Amino acid sequence: MTGDADPYGTAAHRWAANCSMLFTEVPLLARPAAARAAGFDAVEFWWPFAHSVPADAAVEAFVSAVTDAGVALVGLNLPAGDMAAGDRGLISVPGREAELADGLAVAASIGARLRVHGCNALYGNRIDGVDPAEQDELAVANLTRIAETLAVIGARAWLEPLSGVPTYPLRTATDALDVADRVAAAGAPEPLLLADLFHLTANGDDVAGVLDAFGDRIGHVQVADHPGRHQPGTGAIPFAEHLDSLRRHGYDGWIAAEYAPEGDTATSLAWLPRESG
Repeated sequence: MTGDADPYGTAAHRWAANCSMLFTEVPLLARPAAARAAGFDAVEFWWPFAHSVPADAAVEAFVSAVTDAGVALVGLNLPAGDMAAGDRGLISVPGREAELADGLAVAASIGARLRVHGCNALYGNRIDGVDPAEQDELAVANLTRIAETLAVIGARAWLEPLSGVPTYPLRTATDALDVADRVAAAGAPEPLLLADLFHLTANGDDVAGVLDAFGDRIGHVQVADHPGRHQPGTGAIPFAEHLDSLRRHGYDGWIAAEYAPEGDTATSLAWLPRESG
């Protein structure tokens, strides 16, 4: 960190760049290096491939891009389907179990090589004509396998509430942790909450209350301001209060800048002063 201006208390935390939303001025495989040049020691990605089961060459190119940049890969989304078409995960979607299992194997292989901390297992949307209880049972079964697979490489499964998609059923921290409880009851390592402060705020969750009540169950944090999903300072989220609460409750994990920059990426990072190099 450089400079005296730190209105949000960012120096008390470890920061990662989400390279699926930041540094889009350059190709995806160039973004870890761009993040490192901007001063980040760590990155995270949504599923970085066009398909749930990418070619070996694509996997090798991705791993090389991260290692060559000298950054840590701290978070990786599991395959989530066609996000552009509205998919938001495969965990609870009947008929896609094999696709998910194959994608999980790829993610675990990458995670083992790059020592990823956790994988975001997006839950999946409700499907017309399918009993929600059936989807929830499938989700628990899939998450049990995911949590057990990730435990072998020293990583955790994360569950994230999302906004903006009415058919996505995990909207609050409690929604996600209720699922985590069911997975733990099945005997698997408990998934942790991915606390995206933008999504929780957009859905009307009591973010301050979430951080107070569930600080010990948070595995990862992401930030973007609301409204707009741009960098902190462009909306109304009280980041100084939330980041201080995380620190006071003992959260020492990574916090990822995951937003659509207002302006170019470099300008959008002015709220988070970092050394260049």
